[in-house]
Amino acid sequence: MIIACAHCHRKNRIDEQRLGEAPNCGACKQPLLSNLPIPVNSSAFSAHASADLPLILDFWAPWCGPCLQFAPTFEKAAVAAGPKAQFLKINTEEEQALAARFGIRSIPTLMVLRQGAEVTRVAGALPPGEFMKWVYQQLG
Repeated sequence: MIIACAHCHRKNRIDEQRLGEAPNCGACKQPLLSNLPIPVNSSAFSAHASADLPLILDFWAPWCGPCLQFAPTFEKAAVAAGPKAQFLKINTEEEQALAARFGIRSIPTLMVLRQGAEVTRVAGALPPGEFMKWVYQQLG
């Protein structure tokens, strides 16, 4: 499977069985996966979106109160999900073109992508238990 590095965003080919072994990136030698949300810009997003690991996206803005309140819930979910998905944070103030590409009308907007294709989305912050249930439903 192809996975984009959480640090340098370069693509790496790795056997799916090795995901739980905390593999390192072939380019930057840092851990390939992160159990924390990864802030991305448009080019880094493209690398992750074309990879094989499912993505859980949080479209947010620094001035948005509900976004800031939801951030710890998103972080805890990233830790809990482990190597089953990568959690990406997209600042809609800095990445307006990316927000427009996905038709983001309200924030926070939470979305699941598989190989670049949108699977589902939810507008608004979910309570922690509800968000975890939603994430696990999407990851199977």
